[in-house]
Amino acid sequence: MSILEVENLSVSFKQYTAGLKQTNHKVISSLNVTLKAGEILAVVGASGSGKSLLAHAILGILPSNASMSGVIKYEGEELTPVRQRAIRGKEIALIPQSVNFLDPLMRVGSQVRESVKKGDAVEAQRAVFERFHLGREVESMYPFQLSGGMARRTLLSTAMVSGAKVIIADEPTPGLDPVVIKEALNNLREFADQGCAVMLITHDIESAIQIADKIAVFYAGTTVEIARVEDFTGKGEAIRHPYSKALWRALPQNDFTPISGSQPHPSSLPPGCLFAPRCEMATPECRKVQPEMRELRDGMVRCIHAT
Repeated sequence: MSILEVENLSVSFKQYTAGLKQTNHKVISSLNVTLKAGEILAVVGASGSGKSLLAHAILGILPSNASMSGVIKYEGEELTPVRQRAIRGKEIALIPQSVNFLDPLMRVGSQVRESVKKGDAVEAQRAVFERFHLGREVESMYPFQLSGGMARRTLLSTAMVSGAKVIIADEPTPGLDPVVIKEALNNLREFADQGCAVMLITHDIESAIQIADKIAVFYAGTTVEIARVEDFTGKGEAIRHPYSKALWRALPQNDFTPISGSQPHPSSLPPGCLFAPRCEMATPECRKVQPEMRELRDGMVRCIHAT
């Protein structure tokens, strides 16, 4: 059953240039993802591809100069701004990318306890700190007293005790040692196995394939492929989109072949397929209209040449 659906999402930002001329930069366009209960969907792509903005759009925390179109549904009902405020941090919890989300004026133990909705808050906070190797003394510290890794583990703890039905983990592992990374990923997997849903936003495909059920590949603000994690194996023969294949083959353990060119800036998106200027398969037709997402081999792809 789908618990979270994002349909044809677009996000633009108003900016003012010289002479107070207003421009709109579309940073997300025609983006589609679906998250099911009991499933981990890993959202991968280069920096600037729209991964974190997707999380902020779902939670209703986009900046004031942003405008959004499309539909986001939670449990079959549209997520209006009022509903987003009501369930944010309760039914949908965010593990943010930046540790600046911690309140600098509040002890971290108290911050984690505030997220506990059922049972003994102190007991829940101490149990999750123990799981993430945070000593009893940490609960009385302020965020500025924590190392980067400790702060990130505190953010993980806050989401884990929330009792949320959906966790959106935005790059949750940078700065953590391998033991804690494995523990954090295993906890996300455990969360999904209990019937909840996890969206893991990451640039690290290697970590994603360890725990994810599906991989959604983003490029220049849109979804180019959604595939089963099993498709990301070997030389990528089962992968559908040229960009997804290039991303997979660029990994050191694969061909280690760099992708020529660079991802376009939102102010200079090419016509048609956004990947066409870098794609070896591109034809004149690719540069006319951006392809629609279509079903292919138990997955979804945005490419007219994918087979």
